[in-house]
Amino acid sequence: MNHADSLATAAPLHARNRLRYFQFGLLLLAAGAIYPLLYLRQNFETTILQSFRISSSDLGVFYSMLGVVYALSYLPSGWLADRFPPRLLIAFSLSVVGGLGLWFATFPPYQSLEFIFVGWGLAAGLTFWAALLKGVKMLAAANEQGRFFGILDGGRGLVEAVLASIALAIFAFHVEQGEDARLALRQVIYLYSFTCLGIAVLILLFLDKGVAERDSKAERQNTVLADLRLLLSIPQVWLLALIIFCGYQLFWATYSFSAYLQQGYGMSAVAAGFITVTKLWMRPIGGIGGGFLGDRFSKEGVLGLSMLFSSLSLFGLIFFPGSAGLYFLLALVLLLGVLTYAIRGLYWSLLDACRVPLSVTGLAIGLISVIGYLPDIFLPMINAAFAAHYPGIDSTRFYFAYIACCGLLGTVAVFYFKHLNKQRESV
Repeated sequence: MNHADSLATAAPLHARNRLRYFQFGLLLLAAGAIYPLLYLRQNFETTILQSFRISSSDLGVFYSMLGVVYALSYLPSGWLADRFPPRLLIAFSLSVVGGLGLWFATFPPYQSLEFIFVGWGLAAGLTFWAALLKGVKMLAAANEQGRFFGILDGGRGLVEAVLASIALAIFAFHVEQGEDARLALRQVIYLYSFTCLGIAVLILLFLDKGVAERDSKAERQNTVLADLRLLLSIPQVWLLALIIFCGYQLFWATYSFSAYLQQGYGMSAVAAGFITVTKLWMRPIGGIGGGFLGDRFSKEGVLGLSMLFSSLSLFGLIFFPGSAGLYFLLALVLLLGVLTYAIRGLYWSLLDACRVPLSVTGLAIGLISVIGYLPDIFLPMINAAFAAHYPGIDSTRFYFAYIACCGLLGTVAVFYFKHLNKQRESV
């Protein structure tokens, strides 16, 4: 092949890669914008309770409802992702989340909040989740799974961190101007809602039909039950579900950091919010760094060590003395941020090692998600039960200890997953 032929071959390849990266960037923006509004409690829990005049138990009920809707939606979400274009599913999801956010900003009564959280659950679970993950998996080559999923989680974390920093600045500005915290929170909700609506328009206009949709109209010979039987016969599918089940709980612990810092160390809402927002900036480091390290060395090895050290660090946070230095506390929270985000960036990259047929990849994502994200249902209830039986900060410490133990179980599952794959490759 002469030089001219080489250039001709390279040009289409470069164009295809640019298309892949462009589509991936749009998916990353969507993933980073859709969830912060649903989990606004991460940085503003105390203000939410005061503004909506609800208790911590009430908020726990709402998040349990959200988890139930997720659990019921994941499997049909996979079915939808195998049959409809991601462009339509994702744009619809962002629109619903943003629209309900505008309603949320009016501080509606308890019954309306139930409707809002159910709607959010359907939008982020039924029509969004599997479409997003299948799109990313199809865009990434076999040797890029770790970095693509790592960049997805790290990149969406960067989007979340930028939005959270802007939100905290808006909140602090209005509070310092003497305005009621309730009105300041409303401006934060508006920020997230209009961001979702704006990105929905971008997705609808610019996510062209291409590689992310090439299988959406593929002919399928098997019934859903036959596809499910196939997936359930793969041991790695079960193990991946367990790994996500444990790893996701480690991430859930970070949602309680803001309240824990205020209750246990007497921090103000703004100071605790500053630390938790700073922790969000660790997401690009953990997600992207973990993904590249996984592709370079071993996805299972990096994931397993991240889960182990995350569990040990959570135990460290439990026994961190109140008299110790603030900088050490900040370092521990940031370390947990890096590790938990590395976990999130890596566990879905193991899907490729499960050797699931492409035509049922969406269904596999839905099935694994049903088990892996069960903590959305019961963790708020466990947290509330600890709060009811143990006064003050001790309830959160027991909650963290339970999650750390689950992290150790997940570590074992990761290395067994690696062992099974080595056995399969040696046959």
